Amino acid sequence: MTFTRGARITGVVLCAALAVVVTAWIVRDLRVTNGPLALWWHWADPGAAAVAPPPVTTPADLVLLAVYAVVAVTAGRSAVAASAIFATGLLTVAVRLPQLWVLGSSWTDGRVPDGLRTRALYCAVGALGAGVLLLVTAAAGRRAPGAAYGRTPTRPTQGVSVAAFLLLGSAAGVWAAWEVHWGLRLGLRAYLDRLTGESALMPLLGTPPGWLNVVTVLLCLVAAVGALFHTPFSRPLGMTAAALLLGAGVPALATALRYDRLTHLGALPAVELLTLVSLLLGLCAGCGALAALAREGEEETPGARPPGAAWGRPERYGDPYGYGQGYGHPAGGGGSGGGFAPPPSSGPPPRR
Repeated sequence: MTFTRGARITGVVLCAALAVVVTAWIVRDLRVTNGPLALWWHWADPGAAAVAPPPVTTPADLVLLAVYAVVAVTAGRSAVAASAIFATGLLTVAVRLPQLWVLGSSWTDGRVPDGLRTRALYCAVGALGAGVLLLVTAAAGRRAPGAAYGRTPTRPTQGVSVAAFLLLGSAAGVWAAWEVHWGLRLGLRAYLDRLTGESALMPLLGTPPGWLNVVTVLLCLVAAVGALFHTPFSRPLGMTAAALLLGAGVPALATALRYDRLTHLGALPAVELLTLVSLLLGLCAGCGALAALAREGEEETPGARPPGAAWGRPERYGDPYGYGQGYGHPAGGGGSGGGFAPPPSSGPPPRR
């Protein structure tokens, strides 16, 4: 299947609009925190310093901005534009959906102004609407290729598929193990609060930690399995999942370097040590998967020859004289429908 020009333009416009909204919130936080460095350390280590009024964005917003910008730039020409737009819409819906109930939670009362919370709710609803439109655009914009050898979505190569499966699959396993750990340690009720964000203190536009981890696990698993079967959607979906891993790993690495934790790993408590190691492993897995999946995949063209057949070369069986092997002519039949090979003779040449 190919992707129509109108659907590409629609996807680019929606991604650009979403990028503008996220940029506006980040600019607001830059003004509140007096610079990008202070905002970065608030993202990486929220408990280090209190800012009044507090920032409303998180590293997930930076991931969303990067995804929107890349898709808006590349969707006009990319062979996997439909899958990239679908992955962007899926990520938007998954990250913004909890804000519909988080922004009405009791912990936001008095912590942020009502006007700011109202604007955040409007932006969340708008982002969800745009995410759904991206999903619809990706599904409705697919068409059968008009040309006999038109460009179709590319698939990851064999080596890339194996690497993406191992990296994303291992990251999904680690993230899932941590969620099982917290579920057993906190109990059902407390874990549901971690999952829904009902009682979690976090930035206004933040995503509940349990919810975000579950989303990361699901995206990594689907992308890993898709890569194993060489599906076209596995490349953009895998890069999206890798971006989430980077969004969690880079702040953890920055905080560890700031407090010199890497040289004193033995002094860290067990849970903190395992958490840091898991985040760093996720960072490495995300970098590796992103580098592998960013490579151009194998392109398949409609009407491609089966294995063993070549241009102008008759197949070994079924058509020994090359009928139907011409350039675009239908197989079978004589006259003008045949290929360039001479017709078979009726018998052996006469003896003289």
